[in-house]
Amino acid sequence: MSEVLSQLIELLALERLEDRLFRGQSQDLGWGTVFGGQVLGQALSAATQTVPSERSAHSLHAYFLRRGDVDRPIIYEVDAIRDGSSFTTRRVVAVQKGRAIFHLSASFQIDEPGFEHQDSMPETPPPEDLVSEQQLARSVVETIPKTWRERALRDRPIELRPLDPVHPLAPQVKPPQHRVWYKACGELPDDPALHRYLLAYASDFSFLGTCLRPHAVSWLTRGMQAASLDHSMHFHRPFRMDEWLLYVVESPSASGARGLVRGRFFDRQGRLVCTTAQEGLMRRRSGPKKPQPID
Repeated sequence: MSEVLSQLIELLALERLEDRLFRGQSQDLGWGTVFGGQVLGQALSAATQTVPSERSAHSLHAYFLRRGDVDRPIIYEVDAIRDGSSFTTRRVVAVQKGRAIFHLSASFQIDEPGFEHQDSMPETPPPEDLVSEQQLARSVVETIPKTWRERALRDRPIELRPLDPVHPLAPQVKPPQHRVWYKACGELPDDPALHRYLLAYASDFSFLGTCLRPHAVSWLTRGMQAASLDHSMHFHRPFRMDEWLLYVVESPSASGARGLVRGRFFDRQGRLVCTTAQEGLMRRRSGPKKPQPID
C-alpha cells in the first residue's frame, strides 16, 4: 500500500470525541484548501460509525457550503434522524472555525433481495492499455509552470487512467463526456464500508471538469473559477476500490454559471456499482484573477 493511501485511510477513520461527534484532519493535495472528496468520505465515515454494522449506505446527498482550511481540524456532528426496521437515516454537518462548511444526508439499509436491472458498460479500452494522469503529467513536465509543477506530480492515493485526457494548459473543444479507470494504490482490507468511503473520496476527481470540455477551458485557464456545489451517490452493488472501476461521466447541461455532471461506476465484469451526480460553479472572470481549484 502506498504511503499516501495509508495516510488517507487513517484520515477517513476519524477521531471519536463523543457518541456522535468526530474530529478529522486533512490531507494537503497542494491547493491549500480541503479536497471536497475528502470531506465527503469523512462525513460518510462519521455517519456509518453511528449505524448498526448490518446496515450499509445506499445513498447520500451533500452540499459544499464553504472552503475548508487544510491546516485546521474538521468537526463532524452526526444527527440520528431515524432508525427504522429496514432503513436508517443520518445527517452530518462538518464544522470549521464555528461555521458549517459541508452538509450530508445519508440513508442506510439492511441487505435485502429484490428485482434487478442495470445500464450496460460502454466498450472501453482496458486500463492496461492506458497511462495514468501522473505519467501524463511527467511527460509534459517542462510545460507545467513551476508554481503548479509540484502539485501536478504529487502522489495520489487513487490512480486514474483517463481514456481521452485534456491538457489543462492547452484544452481543446471536446464532447461533454469522459471515461476514467480508477484503482486504489495498494491492497485494501476486506471492509465494505472503507471501500465506500474511498469511492466517495475518489468520485470528486475528474468530475466537474467534464462540464468544461465543450468550452476549451480548464480549471487552470486564467480567470476560471470552478467549485463543487453539491454531490449525490447511490451505491447499487458491492465493489472493491483495489480493483479497477470505470467512471463514465457526462454533462447534460451547463447554464447560469453552473454545470451538471452525472457519473456511473462499473467494475471489470460490467456491473453498475454506483451512480453519482454533481452540480458545480463554472464562472469565468475577465480579470487576471488566480484560478481556483475544482473541489
